[in-house]
Amino acid sequence: MQILVTGASGFVGAALIPQLASQGHRLRALSREPSRIRAQGAEPVRGDVLTGAGLSRALQDIEVAYYLIHSMETAPQIGDSAKAIGAFPERERLGAERFATAARNAGVRRIVYLGGPLPVAGHVSAHLASRAAVERVLMSAVPDSVALRASIVIGAGSRSFRLLVRLVERLPVLALPAWHAKRVQPIDARDVTAMLVAAATVSEVGGLALDVGGPQTLTYEELLCRIADIMLLARPAVRMRLRLTPIVAALASAIAREDPELVLPLMESLACEMPVSDQRAARLLGVELHTFEAAVEHALGEWERVEPLAAR
Repeated sequence: MQILVTGASGFVGAALIPQLASQGHRLRALSREPSRIRAQGAEPVRGDVLTGAGLSRALQDIEVAYYLIHSMETAPQIGDSAKAIGAFPERERLGAERFATAARNAGVRRIVYLGGPLPVAGHVSAHLASRAAVERVLMSAVPDSVALRASIVIGAGSRSFRLLVRLVERLPVLALPAWHAKRVQPIDARDVTAMLVAAATVSEVGGLALDVGGPQTLTYEELLCRIADIMLLARPAVRMRLRLTPIVAALASAIAREDPELVLPLMESLACEMPVSDQRAARLLGVELHTFEAAVEHALGEWERVEPLAAR
């Protein structure tokens, strides 16, 4: 099968390409900077979903296309213009629309999208609303597409996981805003990769949007405290009644040395309840899920192979 992977220089795309190549698929990898693509087994192709440049060539003869692009970081500049393209929801919508149109015109049979969950009730953050909007655009253009909705992915290259680890590592006391009791189902990056691989070929999932999560439901307080326990760190938690999201996000960005434009949308999503309603995705895609503890231990081990953790 001829497959295109977008976001190939990101941690999910880089893990996905070798798995697809091992199954004998012929691969192209789309990136604004092909030199950043480190995964073996894919033909690098230059392209940009925001401008549409290179999409027609990249999608030629493609049967399945993976859309793994997110745009929450600081806005890029386009060409020689000094003007950035809008806030991240606008960038995500624009990129999805241009990619979806190009994929439909190229006759792509299926798009596989890794997005975010929809909260069970109440507040929907701009981050999660944007993920849902991208999902609608892609699945409307190519009806046999598949959307996998994951919240926190536990992996050495996952920026949300790395943010949590840095906070646990560098804060002697965990100050928890009001969202500490909200629930989430973090999932091992290995399980996400396995589901993405299967989503290319399993006919039963065509046209479906599937929540994906690990086998354990945790509150954010439990999530942070269990990471601390696995890292053998004593981190007392102080619960606050206020959310203080912009202030907390700014402090977290500084402590973790992470892009504030990435951290604030992620933190705003923490006010949402995001448990997985069922494990239909794992059953349909034939994936046996790792526990949260196994996921964290593996991710930390992978991290330490390239960079020491001061707390370990």
